[in-house]
Amino acid sequence: MSGRRGGPEEFVEAENAEAIILRIEQKSRKIETLLRQSRPVEALKTALEGSAPKTMDERCKSANWIVVHRAIMAIKDVDGMLFSLDPEYYDILMKYLYRGLSTGDRPTCDQCLQIHEKLTQRAGLGCILRCLADTENTV
Repeated sequence: MSGRRGGPEEFVEAENAEAIILRIEQKSRKIETLLRQSRPVEALKTALEGSAPKTMDERCKSANWIVVHRAIMAIKDVDGMLFSLDPEYYDILMKYLYRGLSTGDRPTCDQCLQIHEKLTQRAGLGCILRCLADTENTV
């Protein structure tokens, strides 16, 4: 994948944003199918997989947030979701929870706070610290 240098990590150039958005749209269709099948945890896993944290393109970040938001809002059993979610997803989920809190939307904030509390209990404070300290992989 071509990219411009942004420190030691490669970042996606704007011309690759269209390809990323296409992949996000495909992922969105898969997530909607999972949600219709009442499989919200699998939808969330799918949403978090391949999140495009290395891109600085805001269109990509916004498109991916919409997909992740849809999955987050479908979660009813937070404890069950966290039990089923692999720990590798904890940090990226935390980033999206903070993005959700930044919207100021009451239902989104309520859901994000509920998940945040349970995620912090399960993953510990290190999850929050890693999320806040990572300024390169923003969502």
